Amino acid sequence: MALTRKMLSAMDIPAEKIDEIINAHTESVNALKDERDKVQKELDELKDKSKDADAIKTELETVKAELEKAKSEDWKKKYEDTKSEFDAFKADADAKATKAKKESAYKKLLEEAGVSAKRVDSVMKVSASAIDGLKFDKDGNVEEADKLIESVKTEWADFISTTQQKGANVSNPPANNGGDVKKPSKAAEMVAQYRNEHYGNPTKED
Repeated sequence: MALTRKMLSAMDIPAEKIDEIINAHTESVNALKDERDKVQKELDELKDKSKDADAIKTELETVKAELEKAKSEDWKKKYEDTKSEFDAFKADADAKATKAKKESAYKKLLEEAGVSAKRVDSVMKVSASAIDGLKFDKDGNVEEADKLIESVKTEWADFISTTQQKGANVSNPPANNGGDVKKPSKAAEMVAQYRNEHYGNPTKED
């Protein structure tokens, strides 16, 4: 119920007191209104801040998710790069091991075929395709080794060590009747060409 002059007069309050009471009441009401407005303003600000806080929280969660994704992708890339480097290293190591194994096996075939020890290295240098073509069975042995040995004996016949025969009497050499001069074998030509290309004119070997 509002406080009015009529109500105060009905209570037999002197007129001069009524003004004092009305003024005091008005001041109290105004103060309460100001306090109410202040509180309302603070509530509104809190609501705005709450909205801002929610927006900031959402933004933080988004940033966190993006950072986690970036971190995951970074580690994934590091893993893939490391794996690629390892695979390349392993492939290179396997290739070198396979090459060494094939060279060792082919050298053994040459020796078993009877190629002169002095000629083995020379033959190895011009036999890259033959070495690359070697295959091994499940036990690690060269496949069709016997056929390969026979092939070596045919292709490198000039380099096969044989029992030395007694030479002709140099004081009475056999006559040269103009017969055909024996043509160097393919093997000898290949080795001679390799030496010419890498070492210049070949020197006569024993």
